[in-house]
Amino acid sequence: MSTLFESTSIKGLKLRNRLVRSATWEGMGDPDGRPTEKLAKYYTTLARGGVGLIISSYTAVRPEGRQLPGQLSIHTDDFADDYRRLTRAVHSAGGAIILQMVHTGGQTKAEHIGRRPLAPSAVKVSLFPSEPAELTHSDIRDIVTAFGQAAARAKAWGFDGVQMHGAHGYLINQFLSPLTNRRTDKYGGNPENRRRFLMQVYREVRQAVGGDFPVMIKLNADDFLEGGLNRDEALAAARELDNGGIDAIEVSSGTGASGKNGPIRAKIDAPEKEGYNLDLARGIQSAVGCPVMVVGGFRSYDVAEKAVCMDKMDYVALSRPLILEPALPNRWQRGDRGPAQCISCNKCFLPGMKEGGIYCVQERRKQRTQQTQQTQ
Repeated sequence: MSTLFESTSIKGLKLRNRLVRSATWEGMGDPDGRPTEKLAKYYTTLARGGVGLIISSYTAVRPEGRQLPGQLSIHTDDFADDYRRLTRAVHSAGGAIILQMVHTGGQTKAEHIGRRPLAPSAVKVSLFPSEPAELTHSDIRDIVTAFGQAAARAKAWGFDGVQMHGAHGYLINQFLSPLTNRRTDKYGGNPENRRRFLMQVYREVRQAVGGDFPVMIKLNADDFLEGGLNRDEALAAARELDNGGIDAIEVSSGTGASGKNGPIRAKIDAPEKEGYNLDLARGIQSAVGCPVMVVGGFRSYDVAEKAVCMDKMDYVALSRPLILEPALPNRWQRGDRGPAQCISCNKCFLPGMKEGGIYCVQERRKQRTQQTQQTQ
C-alpha cells in the first residue's frame, strides 16, 4: 500500500515523499521579474522542511503575462545567474524544484503592463478586470514559442522539471473555457479547437526540453463558473495530455470569479472541509495513466494519508500550511501527526502586495505580542 512518506520518482526525478508544495505567488520577485535572494532563502527553508517537491510560484513566460507585483518572469536570458543561484540553493538543502510557467492573459491588469491585456476573445467577463484584446494568430504563435523558451531556460538553469499553469482562469484555462473563448477559428468553436492552444504549448515545451525531462500541468477539472470549463471537457483535456506523454497532472478547480468555489478557500477548520478537489481528482485519475496530484485544503495528516492510501492519489499538494509551518512534513514524518496550524484566513497574501513577501500574519502578530510582553 502506498503511503505519504514513500519515496517515488517522476520521469527519473526522485522524490523523498508524496507531499508537494503547490505553486503560490510569494511577491518576492524584483520589479523586472527576476528571483531575489529572499526568495532563494524561502525555498531553501521549504526544502529543509521536508516537502518532497517544490513547485515555484507562477512565472510569466512574457512580460505582458505578469499579473501581480513581485511576480517572477523567465522571459529573458538576463536572469540566468539569479535562477541558477535559486536552484542551487534548493538542491544544496536536499530539495527538488520545478518551474511553473504561466501567461495570465485577460486576468492581467493594464496598469501593470502598460497595455491592454491579451485573451482568446475580446469579452468582458467577471474574471477579467477589463475587456482584453483578442489574440491574433501571430500573438498565439509568439506565446507558444515563449513557453518553449521558458522551459528550455528552466532546464538549463537547474530546475528539475516544469509545470504549465492550465488552471485558475489564466491563459491556457481561458482558451479551454467556453466563457472566455468565443473564437470561431481553429482555436475555438468546439472542445477540440479550444484544446488546440494547450496542446500546442505542451508540444512546444516537450520539444524544447526533450523526452527525459519532467513536464507537468496544473489543470482545472471544473471552473465552477456558469458557461466555463466543465468536468467533461476537462476530462477530455486530461486524456489528450496523457496520450501525448504528460508526466503528471495536478488537479485544481475554480477561478478568481468562482466565489466560494474559488481555488483558495477560507476557513478550512475541519477534516470534512479538506481535500475539496478529491472527487474531481478521482475522475481525472480514472481516465489517465500518468501520476495525479491533488491540491485543495489539506491540513491534516490523516486526510492526506487517506488521499494516498484509500483514494489512490499519487501526490498531495498544499501550500498555505507551509507558509506558517515550512517544516510540517518533517513534523508529520517524525510522528507528531497533529494538524497544520494554518487557520485558512488567507491574510498571508496581503504582505506580499505591500511588504515584498508573504508570511503568516497571525503568527507575526503573535510574535510581536510576545516580544512586547517580554520588554514590559
